Amino acid sequence: MRLPHNLGDAMVLAKVVGTVVAAHKEARLEGIKFLLVERIDPATMQGKGDYAVAMDAVGAGLGEIVFYVAGSSSRLTAVTEGKPSDASIIAIVDNIELDGTLVYRKDAV
Repeated sequence: MRLPHNLGDAMVLAKVVGTVVAAHKEARLEGIKFLLVERIDPATMQGKGDYAVAMDAVGAGLGEIVFYVAGSSSRLTAVTEGKPSDASIIAIVDNIELDGTLVYRKDAV
């Protein structure tokens, strides 16, 4: 999956929509969880149909809203340092406020 070139410069808001299992992988990837994430629109909290596979650096779970980074930034976590990575989940979102309105709260879901 090829990511648009501008995603390497930003944290991307996404929802964890699935897991990806690879029984045979590069040795440095052993023990790392791979998750399927879908970019979301923060105004509607709806998926955009734009997916990526990301290494999980924070223990995210199915259905959670997360930030992920792409490109060289994805290799800057304790979990992904020195690993062949192009996308990593770096945070689990607790709240999203847009134009002064709370549009998402993790504990309200």
